[in-house]
Amino acid sequence: MTLATLLAFAAEEAEHHGNVALETVGYGIVALLVFGALAVVTLSYRNVANRHAHKAEAYARAHANDVQQAGHGH
Repeated sequence: MTLATLLAFAAEEAEHHGNVALETVGYGIVALLVFGALAVVTLSYRNVANRHAHKAEAYARAHANDVQQAGHGH
């Protein structure tokens, strides 16, 4: 056998006709899980400012004189 024949046989054995879309489903599942976890983290920060509104009001009352009124809300 020549080298070309051996390479041809090796190429035929390595070639497979599977469903490529089915082989990549795992990547989609992993991406979906990662984005789902990130969504849970994002949603856990909802309404955080209102949970501590009493602290914000107390701070605003204590430091009311520290705020200097300047133009454009600064």
